[in-house]
Amino acid sequence: MSAIGISVIDDGRIVDEFFSYVNPESHFDWFNINLTGIDEDTVSSAPTFPDLWKNIEPVMSSGILVAHNAVFDLGVLKKCLTDYGISWKDSVHYCCTAKMGRLLLPDMHHKLNELCDYYGIGLDHHQADSDSHACAEILLRYFRDGADEKMFIRTYKF
Repeated sequence: MSAIGISVIDDGRIVDEFFSYVNPESHFDWFNINLTGIDEDTVSSAPTFPDLWKNIEPVMSSGILVAHNAVFDLGVLKKCLTDYGISWKDSVHYCCTAKMGRLLLPDMHHKLNELCDYYGIGLDHHQADSDSHACAEILLRYFRDGADEKMFIRTYKF
C-alpha cells in the first residue's frame, strides 16, 4: 500500500475525508507506479503503515467499511496488518459498491470510472483520495435510489 483514502459517511452525507501517502518500506513494482504515479520518491517522507494505523484505526473501527472491489482492499489491509504484526479485529463488516452495482444496475459495467461517468461523479482514477470519495458518492447514490444497506453487508475475516 502506498496511499490510503478514507471518506466517512454519516446521516446520508460525506462528513470527513482523509488522505495520506504510505511508505511501504519495500520495492515499488513498475505496474503500480504506472497505474498510480506513486513511486519511492513520492512516499520517502510519508508515514509507514504502523504510524498511520495509529491515526486511522479509530475511524476504521467505527462502522461498516465500504470499498469498490472491497475484498481486494481488505486483503491489502490484512496483509499490512499481518506484515507488521498488528492485531486488530477477527472480522469486519463491509459492503462492496462493485457487487452492489451488479445487483442494482445489472445492465451496466461496474468499473469505478464507468459508475462515476454514469452518476456524473468526478474521478481522478487510481488516486486513493479520489477513489475513496467516488466510492462514497456511489454508495450514497445507491441509497438515494432505494438500496437497502442491510442486503449488502458482508463479513470479512482477518
